[in-house]
Amino acid sequence: MTKQEFETTLNRLYEKQEKHITKKNKICDHKNGIFNRYENPCVTPENVPIHWKYDLNFKTNPYLMERLGLNATLNCGAFKWKDKYCLMVRTEGVDRKSFFAVAESPNGIDNFRFWDYPVVMPETDRPDTNIYDMRITKHEDGWIYGVFCTERKDPNAPASNTFLAEAQGGIARTKDFVKWERLPDMKSPSAQQRNLVLHPEFVDGKYAFYTRPQDGFVDTGKGGGIGWGLSKSMNPAIIESEIIIEPNIYHTIKELKNGQGPTPIKTKEGWLHLAHGTRNTASGLRYVLYIFVTSLEDPSKVIYRPGGHLIAPEGDERIGDLQGLVFGNGWIEDDNGDVFIYYAACDTITYVAKTSVDKLLDYAKNTPEDGLRSAKCVEQRIELINNNLKILNG
Repeated sequence: MTKQEFETTLNRLYEKQEKHITKKNKICDHKNGIFNRYENPCVTPENVPIHWKYDLNFKTNPYLMERLGLNATLNCGAFKWKDKYCLMVRTEGVDRKSFFAVAESPNGIDNFRFWDYPVVMPETDRPDTNIYDMRITKHEDGWIYGVFCTERKDPNAPASNTFLAEAQGGIARTKDFVKWERLPDMKSPSAQQRNLVLHPEFVDGKYAFYTRPQDGFVDTGKGGGIGWGLSKSMNPAIIESEIIIEPNIYHTIKELKNGQGPTPIKTKEGWLHLAHGTRNTASGLRYVLYIFVTSLEDPSKVIYRPGGHLIAPEGDERIGDLQGLVFGNGWIEDDNGDVFIYYAACDTITYVAKTSVDKLLDYAKNTPEDGLRSAKCVEQRIELINNNLKILNG
């Protein structure tokens, strides 16, 4: 490749990326009245700056090859910062290592551009092999916390085993999302923690966490759902006891495992939660997103639990590294009550859906709970049918 060909190819890369980033995202046709999907993913590996991937020096990279490729942009924490809609993107290289990077948009649905540099996350005295899935919490103590999964090789694994892993709850705090102070990993009675979320307010003068107790990296074992625990401090964060507040249940959307998504939203009716539920199928694990609400007085008490999923993968959302999977650990509530839900599809790219606090509360309060038996579910549907026939028949 000549120097001129190099420059021409590079300009085409920039033009292609700019076209991708500035493509207007459109709302899909109305479907269920609860939320509206947007047609296109809002963040993909194509949004990542070209100079993060390519060596742009003709002398050292005359063929304009990617030197540090990107595989996925997924599982984003979300926050509003200086009037911009920001995503803390789990950015995964082709080497399988994930790191955090902030992408911001003027409207929350398209034109997401990454900040100049990825996040430089300090390590503890046990270096992380991989870090991912940050939840952002603006806590009433004045700090902004990033709580994420830190993964390392299981120290109890035999030397010949290169896949047994250990997951714990990593914690860092910041004032500006640029400079981060790393705190000790959270400690709890559970062997592993892969899904940790910090509540935004003190509870009984303590820091409150939504946990997912696990016996192993994959197997929940006796954990069995979304847990709740309190810690006297954040440095270090130590939970002495956990209770399950949202269990996994046989033959439901959350029969295999479930976990808290982003930090809950405080509403007049209670704390609004987005969570993921997982079940096994013949083609592998199926991840969906669902809603529940907990009490304002006691955030560990579930008061509304609508049955079924809120968001499940559809159409192109099924195309990626892992089929049949949506995962959400970030949402943004606007001042007018609108809510942007950011969710990853197939562990590869990120989509956005738009709803409102009022819609989600209406859905949570007035959707029947899972009947847990076919007969009960038929009763619920017949009641709906009878009420509607009365309306239709005058």
